[in-house]
Amino acid sequence: MPIRLSYVAMLPPNPACHVKLDREREILEYRDMDGGGQYNPRTVEEVFRDFKGRRAGIIRALTADVEEFYQQCDPEKENLCLYGFPNEQWEVNLPAEEVPPELPEPALGINFARDGMQEKDWLSLVAVHSDTWLLAVSFYFGARFGFDKADRKHLFTMINDLPTIFEVVTGSTKKQVKEKSSVSNHSSTKSKSSSKPQRVSEAVKYSKGIQPKDEDDELYEEDEDEHGETLCGACGENYAADEFWICCDICEKWFHGKCVKITPARAEHIKQYKCPSCSNKRARP
Repeated sequence: MPIRLSYVAMLPPNPACHVKLDREREILEYRDMDGGGQYNPRTVEEVFRDFKGRRAGIIRALTADVEEFYQQCDPEKENLCLYGFPNEQWEVNLPAEEVPPELPEPALGINFARDGMQEKDWLSLVAVHSDTWLLAVSFYFGARFGFDKADRKHLFTMINDLPTIFEVVTGSTKKQVKEKSSVSNHSSTKSKSSSKPQRVSEAVKYSKGIQPKDEDDELYEEDEDEHGETLCGACGENYAADEFWICCDICEKWFHGKCVKITPARAEHIKQYKCPSCSNKRARP
Protein backbone atom coordinates (compact mmCIF):
# COMPACT_ATOMS: atom_id res chain seq x y z
CA MET A 1 0.00 0.00 0.00
CA PRO A 2 1.37 3.47 -0.87
CA ILE A 3 2.18 5.65 2.10
CA ARG A 4 2.24 9.39 2.38
CA LEU A 5 5.51 11.19 2.83
CA SER A 6 5.99 12.39 6.38
CA TYR A 7 5.64 16.06 5.51
CA VAL A 8 2.37 15.41 3.70
CA ALA A 9 1.03 13.29 6.54
CA MET A 10 1.82 16.09 8.98
CA LEU A 11 -0.78 18.34 7.37
CA PRO A 12 -4.02 18.81 9.37
CA PRO A 13 -6.72 16.18 8.59
CA ASN A 14 -9.04 18.54 6.76
CA PRO A 15 -11.56 16.49 4.68
CA ALA A 16 -11.79 19.29 2.12
CA CYS A 17 -8.10 18.80 1.35
CA HIS A 18 -8.18 15.03 0.74
CA VAL A 19 -8.26 15.36 -3.03
CA LYS A 20 -5.42 17.84 -2.98
CA LEU A 21 -3.40 15.65 -0.65
CA ASP A 22 -3.82 12.70 -2.96
CA ARG A 23 -2.59 14.82 -5.86
CA GLU A 24 0.36 16.04 -3.79
CA ARG A 25 1.20 12.44 -3.01
CA GLU A 26 1.17 11.63 -6.73
CA ILE A 27 3.45 14.58 -7.36
CA LEU A 28 5.86 13.70 -4.57
CA GLU A 29 5.91 9.92 -4.96
CA TYR A 30 5.91 7.44 -7.83
CA ARG A 31 6.79 3.85 -8.45
CA ASP A 32 10.46 2.96 -8.77
CA MET A 33 10.70 1.82 -12.38
CA ASP A 34 13.51 -0.62 -11.52
CA GLY A 35 12.39 -2.25 -8.29
CA GLY A 36 8.70 -1.40 -8.08
CA GLY A 37 9.03 0.17 -4.61
CA GLN A 38 8.23 3.67 -3.44
CA TYR A 39 10.56 6.34 -4.76
CA ASN A 40 11.32 9.38 -2.62
CA PRO A 41 13.91 11.84 -4.01
CA ARG A 42 16.54 12.44 -1.35
CA THR A 43 19.93 12.04 -3.06
CA VAL A 44 21.23 14.26 -5.87
CA GLU A 45 20.68 11.49 -8.42
CA GLU A 46 17.13 10.86 -7.20
CA VAL A 47 16.22 14.53 -7.31
CA PHE A 48 17.62 14.70 -10.84
CA ARG A 49 15.55 11.68 -11.79
CA ASP A 50 12.51 13.43 -10.34
CA PHE A 51 13.39 16.51 -12.43
CA LYS A 52 13.70 14.47 -15.63
CA GLY A 53 10.36 12.76 -15.08
CA ARG A 54 8.50 16.03 -14.51
CA ARG A 55 10.30 17.62 -17.45
CA ALA A 56 9.36 14.75 -19.78
CA GLY A 57 5.70 15.04 -18.78
CA ILE A 58 5.58 18.78 -19.46
CA ILE A 59 7.39 18.39 -22.78
CA ARG A 60 4.81 15.80 -23.79
CA ALA A 61 2.00 18.20 -22.89
CA LEU A 62 3.51 20.98 -25.01
CA THR A 63 4.42 18.79 -28.01
CA ALA A 64 2.90 15.36 -28.59
CA ASP A 65 -0.22 16.07 -26.48
CA VAL A 66 -0.48 19.75 -27.40
CA GLU A 67 -4.03 19.45 -28.77
CA GLU A 68 -5.34 17.95 -25.54
CA PHE A 69 -3.36 20.46 -23.47
CA TYR A 70 -4.80 23.35 -25.49
CA GLN A 71 -8.36 22.17 -24.94
CA GLN A 72 -7.89 21.72 -21.18
CA CYS A 73 -6.62 25.30 -20.77
CA ASP A 74 -10.07 26.82 -21.09
CA PRO A 75 -9.92 30.60 -20.42
CA GLU A 76 -13.43 30.38 -18.92
CA LYS A 77 -12.15 28.26 -16.03
CA GLU A 78 -10.39 29.48 -12.89
CA ASN A 79 -6.62 29.86 -12.50
CA LEU A 80 -5.06 26.72 -13.95
CA CYS A 81 -1.53 25.33 -13.63
CA LEU A 82 0.46 22.80 -15.67
CA TYR A 83 1.93 20.09 -13.45
CA GLY A 84 4.59 17.61 -14.51
CA PHE A 85 4.69 14.37 -12.53
CA PRO A 86 7.80 12.26 -11.77
CA ASN A 87 6.26 9.36 -13.73
CA GLU A 88 6.41 11.47 -16.93
CA GLN A 89 2.70 12.31 -16.87
CA TRP A 90 1.19 15.79 -16.91
CA GLU A 91 -1.95 17.44 -15.62
CA VAL A 92 -3.75 20.77 -15.93
CA ASN A 93 -5.39 21.55 -12.60
CA LEU A 94 -6.15 24.18 -9.99
CA PRO A 95 -3.29 25.16 -7.67
CA ALA A 96 -2.88 23.57 -4.24
CA GLU A 97 -5.17 25.00 -1.57
CA GLU A 98 -2.60 24.88 1.24
CA VAL A 99 -0.82 28.15 2.02
CA PRO A 100 2.09 27.90 1.86
CA PRO A 101 2.02 24.84 -0.45
CA GLU A 102 4.11 21.77 0.31
CA LEU A 103 5.91 22.17 -3.02
CA PRO A 104 6.60 25.27 -5.11
CA GLU A 105 3.62 25.86 -7.40
CA PRO A 106 3.73 26.31 -11.20
CA ALA A 107 2.68 29.60 -12.82
CA LEU A 108 -0.98 30.45 -12.21
CA GLY A 109 -3.51 31.33 -14.87
CA ILE A 110 -1.82 29.89 -17.96
CA ASN A 111 -5.31 29.42 -19.45
CA PHE A 112 -6.11 33.15 -19.34
CA ALA A 113 -3.40 34.01 -21.87
CA ARG A 114 -4.29 31.22 -24.29
CA ASP A 115 -6.52 33.19 -26.65
CA GLY A 116 -4.69 36.49 -26.27
CA MET A 117 -1.62 35.55 -28.30
CA GLN A 118 -0.38 33.27 -31.05
CA GLU A 119 -0.40 29.60 -30.03
CA LYS A 120 3.37 29.19 -30.47
CA ASP A 121 4.00 32.28 -28.32
CA TRP A 122 1.63 31.01 -25.65
CA LEU A 123 3.30 27.59 -25.60
CA SER A 124 6.71 29.28 -25.35
CA LEU A 125 5.48 31.33 -22.39
CA VAL A 126 4.19 28.22 -20.62
CA ALA A 127 7.51 26.49 -21.37
CA VAL A 128 9.55 29.30 -19.79
CA HIS A 129 7.46 29.26 -16.62
CA SER A 130 7.66 25.46 -16.52
CA ASP A 131 11.46 25.62 -16.66
CA THR A 132 11.38 27.98 -13.69
CA TRP A 133 9.06 25.69 -11.75
CA LEU A 134 11.20 22.60 -12.35
CA LEU A 135 14.28 24.35 -10.99
CA ALA A 136 12.31 25.56 -7.97
CA VAL A 137 11.07 22.05 -7.16
CA SER A 138 14.52 20.48 -7.52
CA PHE A 139 16.26 23.01 -5.32
CA TYR A 140 13.40 22.84 -2.82
CA PHE A 141 14.26 19.16 -2.40
CA GLY A 142 17.94 20.10 -2.19
CA ALA A 143 17.28 22.58 0.61
CA ARG A 144 14.92 20.23 2.46
CA PHE A 145 17.33 17.32 2.41
CA GLY A 146 20.42 19.35 3.24
CA PHE A 147 22.39 19.35 -0.01
CA ASP A 148 25.75 21.04 0.46
CA LYS A 149 27.52 23.29 -2.05
CA ALA A 150 29.02 20.37 -3.97
CA ASP A 151 25.65 18.58 -4.16
CA ARG A 152 23.87 21.69 -5.42
CA LYS A 153 26.55 22.27 -8.02
CA HIS A 154 26.37 18.66 -9.17
CA LEU A 155 22.57 18.84 -9.40
CA PHE A 156 22.66 22.07 -11.39
CA THR A 157 25.34 20.68 -13.74
CA MET A 158 23.22 17.63 -14.56
CA ILE A 159 20.14 19.81 -15.09
CA ASN A 160 22.09 22.28 -17.20
CA ASP A 161 23.31 19.49 -19.50
CA LEU A 162 19.70 18.99 -20.62
CA PRO A 163 18.02 21.48 -22.96
CA THR A 164 15.34 23.60 -21.35
CA ILE A 165 11.69 22.96 -22.09
CA PHE A 166 11.65 26.31 -23.87
CA GLU A 167 14.49 25.18 -26.14
CA VAL A 168 12.72 21.91 -26.94
CA VAL A 169 9.35 23.55 -27.64
CA THR A 170 10.75 26.38 -29.78
CA GLY A 171 13.49 24.34 -31.45
CA SER A 172 16.08 26.95 -30.48
CA THR A 173 18.67 24.32 -29.51
CA LYS A 174 18.41 22.85 -32.99
CA LYS A 175 19.06 26.29 -34.48
CA GLN A 176 22.11 26.73 -32.26
CA VAL A 177 23.51 23.43 -33.48
CA LYS A 178 23.04 24.55 -37.08
CA GLU A 179 24.80 27.85 -36.44
CA LYS A 180 27.66 26.09 -34.68
CA SER A 181 28.15 23.73 -37.62
CA SER A 182 28.34 26.58 -40.13
CA VAL A 183 30.81 28.56 -38.01
CA SER A 184 33.06 25.53 -37.62
CA ASN A 185 33.90 25.82 -41.35
CA HIS A 186 33.63 22.19 -42.40
CA SER A 187 33.45 21.21 -46.04
CA SER A 188 30.57 22.69 -48.04
CA THR A 189 28.97 19.28 -48.50
CA LYS A 190 29.05 18.59 -44.78
CA SER A 191 27.67 22.02 -43.93
CA LYS A 192 24.69 21.47 -46.19
CA SER A 193 23.96 18.03 -44.76
CA SER A 194 24.25 19.21 -41.16
CA SER A 195 22.03 22.25 -41.63
CA LYS A 196 19.19 20.37 -43.32
CA PRO A 197 17.39 17.52 -41.51
CA GLN A 198 17.19 14.15 -43.21
CA ARG A 199 13.82 13.03 -44.46
CA VAL A 200 12.07 9.77 -43.71
CA SER A 201 14.08 7.46 -45.98
CA GLU A 202 17.37 9.07 -44.93
CA ALA A 203 16.42 8.89 -41.25
CA VAL A 204 15.80 5.14 -41.52
CA LYS A 205 19.19 4.60 -43.10
CA TYR A 206 20.95 6.73 -40.52
CA SER A 207 19.27 4.89 -37.66
CA LYS A 208 20.57 1.58 -39.00
CA GLY A 209 24.10 2.91 -39.02
CA ILE A 210 24.63 2.63 -42.81
CA GLN A 211 27.65 4.71 -43.70
CA PRO A 212 27.40 6.87 -46.85
CA LYS A 213 29.74 5.49 -49.48
CA ASP A 214 31.13 8.89 -50.46
CA GLU A 215 32.31 9.89 -46.95
CA ASP A 216 35.36 8.67 -45.09
CA ASP A 217 35.31 7.39 -41.50
CA GLU A 218 36.44 10.64 -39.91
CA LEU A 219 33.82 12.76 -41.65
CA TYR A 220 31.10 10.27 -40.72
CA GLU A 221 32.10 10.31 -37.06
CA GLU A 222 32.07 14.12 -36.97
CA ASP A 223 28.62 14.17 -38.57
CA GLU A 224 27.41 11.65 -35.99
CA ASP A 225 28.74 13.87 -33.20
CA GLU A 226 26.69 16.78 -34.55
CA HIS A 227 23.56 14.63 -34.65
CA GLY A 228 24.34 13.70 -31.05
CA GLU A 229 23.17 17.20 -30.12
CA THR A 230 19.82 16.68 -31.85
CA LEU A 231 16.90 16.48 -29.43
CA CYS A 232 13.70 14.48 -29.55
CA GLY A 233 10.72 16.80 -30.00
CA ALA A 234 8.60 14.60 -27.73
CA CYS A 235 10.81 13.62 -24.77
CA GLY A 236 13.66 16.13 -25.19
CA GLU A 237 16.40 13.49 -24.92
CA ASN A 238 19.55 13.49 -27.05
CA TYR A 239 20.21 11.54 -30.22
CA ALA A 240 21.69 8.05 -29.86
CA ALA A 241 23.17 6.15 -32.81
CA ASP A 242 21.54 2.86 -31.78
CA GLU A 243 18.01 4.27 -31.76
CA PHE A 244 15.60 4.85 -34.63
CA TRP A 245 14.72 8.49 -35.23
CA ILE A 246 12.40 10.19 -37.69
CA CYS A 247 12.15 13.81 -38.82
CA CYS A 248 8.87 15.69 -39.31
CA ASP A 249 8.68 17.15 -42.81
CA ILE A 250 6.56 20.07 -41.57
CA CYS A 251 8.25 21.44 -38.42
CA GLU A 252 11.60 19.66 -39.08
CA LYS A 253 11.83 18.39 -35.51
CA TRP A 254 13.35 14.98 -34.78
CA PHE A 255 11.57 12.28 -32.77
CA HIS A 256 12.42 8.87 -31.34
CA GLY A 257 10.43 6.33 -33.30
CA LYS A 258 9.17 4.89 -30.01
CA CYS A 259 7.93 8.32 -28.86
CA VAL A 260 5.72 8.77 -31.93
CA LYS A 261 5.00 5.05 -32.44
CA ILE A 262 6.75 4.77 -35.80
CA THR A 263 8.89 1.72 -36.64
CA PRO A 264 11.66 1.62 -39.29
CA ALA A 265 9.53 -0.73 -41.39
CA ARG A 266 6.57 1.62 -41.29
CA ALA A 267 8.75 4.64 -42.03
CA GLU A 268 9.90 3.07 -45.29
CA HIS A 269 6.36 3.48 -46.63
CA ILE A 270 5.81 7.07 -45.45
CA LYS A 271 6.37 9.65 -48.18
CA GLN A 272 5.87 12.68 -45.93
CA TYR A 273 5.91 12.32 -42.16
CA LYS A 274 3.91 14.66 -39.91
CA CYS A 275 4.54 14.58 -36.16
CA PRO A 276 1.54 14.41 -33.76
CA SER A 277 1.68 18.15 -33.15
CA CYS A 278 1.61 19.06 -36.85
CA SER A 279 -1.04 16.43 -37.58
CA ASN A 280 -3.34 17.85 -34.90
CA LYS A 281 -2.92 21.49 -35.85
CA ARG A 282 -6.07 23.24 -36.91
CA ALA A 283 -7.29 26.77 -37.29
CA ARG A 284 -7.85 28.32 -33.88
CA PRO A 285 -10.95 30.46 -33.29
